[in-house]
Amino acid sequence: MDSNLVVRALGALAHESRLAIFRALVVAGPDGMPAGEIAQRLGLSPSSLSFHLKDLSHACLVIGNQQGRFIFYSANFDAMNGLVGFLTENCCAGATCAVNATPPCCGDPK
Repeated sequence: MDSNLVVRALGALAHESRLAIFRALVVAGPDGMPAGEIAQRLGLSPSSLSFHLKDLSHACLVIGNQQGRFIFYSANFDAMNGLVGFLTENCCAGATCAVNATPPCCGDPK
């Protein structure tokens, strides 16, 4: 994973609202949820949500998909898993360690 993308992703997640948005989208799974529902669940104004979604999209952590009049947002599970993998790839100095491999996420292909 490109270190510039890692820095953008970590920077995007380093805000309480953006972290809450991302976590809500992870829970929603690959189908995601419409922007209005995200705003309602998290108590964010539409303009604030739009600002935060733009930042998360720029960091490649969320994907927007137009469906009729609505935009459904979902977590980019490949980017999330790539980020976690990047952060843990040199775990235990390359030796076998006690950290278990993370189970596949619901967004991972079976």
